[in-house]
Amino acid sequence: MTKQNLSIRTSDGVATAGLFRSAKVSQAKAGVILYQDAFGPRPALDGMADRLAAEGYAVLVPDLFYRNAPYGPFDAKTAFTEEKTKAALMALVTGTTQAMTINDSSAFLDALAGEGVTGPIGSVGYCMGGARALNAAATYPERIKAAASFHGGNLASDAEDSPHRKAGSIKARVYVGMAGVDRSFPPEQSTRLEEALRNAEVDHLLENYVGMAHGWCVPDHGVYDQAGAERHWQRLITLFAETLI
Repeated sequence: MTKQNLSIRTSDGVATAGLFRSAKVSQAKAGVILYQDAFGPRPALDGMADRLAAEGYAVLVPDLFYRNAPYGPFDAKTAFTEEKTKAALMALVTGTTQAMTINDSSAFLDALAGEGVTGPIGSVGYCMGGARALNAAATYPERIKAAASFHGGNLASDAEDSPHRKAGSIKARVYVGMAGVDRSFPPEQSTRLEEALRNAEVDHLLENYVGMAHGWCVPDHGVYDQAGAERHWQRLITLFAETLI
């Protein structure tokens, strides 16, 4: 795989991003935006982007926290158990609103197009990135054809920017992989999201990963589960293979 470091001009400044492509593919026409979890871009996400790039996609991993750079780095295994790093993380997460990322996503899509990625786009997000992947699909339906969330939180909350409220604007196929028990996405929210997507006639699937904890997909998390992560890869790769054509 090859990684290209990009600087993407947004309305609020310059976001750094990594663009991953397979050396075996001369020009990827389909692309993927990978929306980070709470710990930001780092080697673990680079490895995940590499795996998607091996499927023939150009994969963009933008830094959603660029407004507050420099920050971290954070250890995903301990960051939320140490008060100092927990406070720093929560400030980054709460200070980077859905509206900010939705607006930034226009620049992310333009950056992919500027790199020759002019075909269909998929979005995938983990943790805080899950809602952002779905909101991006709702905001840019002509470009984003598949959207996935894994252990995404607050996908159908009472907040005005909750993704379920925008289900009627989604044209993409949607997949939501839920941790078996996840306080950030309780059963009442999954029911609400399912109802919103069904009523909007969105092609979708919500799947419960029984026994998996929030963060199970990402290899540097303390709750990483290899079998569960491989199952997630099978679902994600299939979604994109069937849709980004």
